[in-house]
Amino acid sequence: MEHNTFHHALKIREDLCIGCSHCMNVCPTEAIRVKHGKSVLYDDRCVDCGECFRVCPVSAIIIDQDDFSRIFDYKYRVALLPSVFTGQFPEDVSLRQIHSVLLELGFTHVFEVENGVEILAEAIKAYASRHSDKKPLISSFCPAIVRLIQVKFPSLVDNIMPLKPPLDISAIHIRKSLKRQGAADEETGIFYVTPCAAKIAAIKDPVGDPDSPITGVINMDILFSKVFRQVKQRNQQSCALPVSAPLSGKEICWSLTNGESAWIEGRSLAIDEIHNVIEFLEKLENEEITDIDFLELRACDESCAGGVLTISNRFLTAERLRNHIDNYRTDDENPHPDAITPISESRDHLLKKVEIRSKISPRSIMKLDENMAEAMRKMEKVNRIMQLLPMVDCGICGAPTCQSLAQDIALGNASINYCIFIQKILEQKGELSLEETVAIMQEIWGFGKTNKYRDLKGI
Repeated sequence: MEHNTFHHALKIREDLCIGCSHCMNVCPTEAIRVKHGKSVLYDDRCVDCGECFRVCPVSAIIIDQDDFSRIFDYKYRVALLPSVFTGQFPEDVSLRQIHSVLLELGFTHVFEVENGVEILAEAIKAYASRHSDKKPLISSFCPAIVRLIQVKFPSLVDNIMPLKPPLDISAIHIRKSLKRQGAADEETGIFYVTPCAAKIAAIKDPVGDPDSPITGVINMDILFSKVFRQVKQRNQQSCALPVSAPLSGKEICWSLTNGESAWIEGRSLAIDEIHNVIEFLEKLENEEITDIDFLELRACDESCAGGVLTISNRFLTAERLRNHIDNYRTDDENPHPDAITPISESRDHLLKKVEIRSKISPRSIMKLDENMAEAMRKMEKVNRIMQLLPMVDCGICGAPTCQSLAQDIALGNASINYCIFIQKILEQKGELSLEETVAIMQEIWGFGKTNKYRDLKGI
């Protein structure tokens, strides 16, 4: 469901934040400011990429998830696993062991996200043939990238393919399969094991759809710890519990870099890591790059293998998945009678549901006001302020760049006096006292970082 603001999985714990500005400096959409010595998130700019989560030195940034005990609210409890989850484990841990432990933890079924890949690949080809004039088509797989384009590159929104990701396709199939077996929809809980914050936000607040077929989310690092501990305690190499149907090599590698573009005809490029994506999209928006049919864009380095909630080294995870494709084929000769049916049985039904219901809308962070005349006035003010600022992007004002400070001033969220260079000029002119300068710095960085001023008086 689309609202005026995004739902965010990333939260800043004010009680832990020390206002170090690490998060502010790495945010690719300039969504963080420092005020009163604490980091503040601008909801309309954040794309839940998780870069701030990676660099916080005191773990003050957390990623929301559903409590694990929530699975027991449902009679049928499905763990929806991406292949990168199994890629986290050492090579001596089998797929069968992982699935068996998940069942012991309380799930009644285990199903892998990538079962939905073939349906999506078919839908992509059909969509591309119907929109051959719209190039490049941009994958909608990574929700952080979808939001990035909405807020930072709104002119490219129409290039995003309005197609559901494999996790939604698999979840729709799971519900249909269990319903055939007599499970009421309200009795079925599907819990996605997420490698990143963006997918949580996408499930809680889908772009283009009113709701998600997924019940809840469990952070991958939490579930990995639970499963790995159990595996080591049991120290078994195999067990008799059933696992889900086998995946092809291309399906397993879908969530890795080049995993999606490998299915696409024509000239396609795969670009990972959000700053690389931004650099490329800037060139694309300026028409410096042309003649590309398809873009696979992922916010994390090595795509989902590098998600902020993964445990293992991203390169090792990608290597394990690519090197052990044949070992992934571990289906039972005698499948469990209550197992979720193969997704191919729902092919026609799913193809009708792959496309999202409504258009993906731009939400430009450059829009200063809904009223065009007022927006133009504020833009002129931004330009005037920019001529006064030093353009060194030092961040001492509590904003990541001089341009972001100028925008904040135009929107009434900051003052020109926040700039330390302006402060010094005003001090020299006698228009600002040292005490007033300290007060301004306290407003930005808090009393703790500025209370040493009294000790300086005697020096």
